[in-house]
Amino acid sequence: MYVITDQLKEDGFSTNRLDYIFKRNNGIRKINTLEYYSIYIILENVRINVEGQVLDIHAGNMVFVGPQKNIEFSNCNGNNILAIAFSSSFYERSLKDSLLLNSQIFFNYRSQIFISPLLHIDEMRVIFLDRMERFKNKDKTLYISAAHNAIERLILDAFSHITDEDVKKNVQFDYLYYANRFKVLLQRDYKEFKKVSHYANELNISSRKLTEMTEYILGKTAKQIIIEKIVDESKRLLQHSDYTISQISYELGFTNEGNYTNFLKKHTGKSPSMIR
Repeated sequence: MYVITDQLKEDGFSTNRLDYIFKRNNGIRKINTLEYYSIYIILENVRINVEGQVLDIHAGNMVFVGPQKNIEFSNCNGNNILAIAFSSSFYERSLKDSLLLNSQIFFNYRSQIFISPLLHIDEMRVIFLDRMERFKNKDKTLYISAAHNAIERLILDAFSHITDEDVKKNVQFDYLYYANRFKVLLQRDYKEFKKVSHYANELNISSRKLTEMTEYILGKTAKQIIIEKIVDESKRLLQHSDYTISQISYELGFTNEGNYTNFLKKHTGKSPSMIR
């Protein structure tokens, strides 16, 4: 019988190499996901049998498996496959979280599992194998928060690979898709473009529609999200770089230091020197 880890019982979340799970279960390679959601980071080729559906998965992919699935692994050692498991109560903190858990990623009507390319492989190794372990040993609350954020990143990466046809079958998923695309575009363009209209044009929707979507999914207007992004980047540069305030204002796309200072005062109540 497959035995879940004590950590999964206690925290509602666990991450382990697959070979450790095999060893813990006396060499048994069959797993039932029970009420848990699972993500497998595949860094070696593996054959997976899920509810009778057999698939060969190549290294460099992620596999998403919903609750109550029987899954068996073969043709692998398991030492280069990371198994992440978590409960709905661990992950669901907002409407967006609930939509993600109930999307085609974990409840795929075309297949027993959802497969997505693994982006930023080296970075994911650091997050799940090194950083998570440090957080676990340092602070439980920080560890749980870091785990949630790391899982969300993997799910959002996978969500971008759901076909447009599938997304548009449900208006809520449609909103989630556009809200996620907006966040990706913002990361790329926030230094140069600070108006909602730019991102709406990039997404081929109206500014009003984009704001409606972000308010529904993220609980904030598109303008608020843009402002928060610039403020967060400002704090990061002011507190963790040797740049002058003038250099930071230029780095963040402001025409001059005065405009940048006025922006921060308006949205934080503090001048750049006070934040630094």
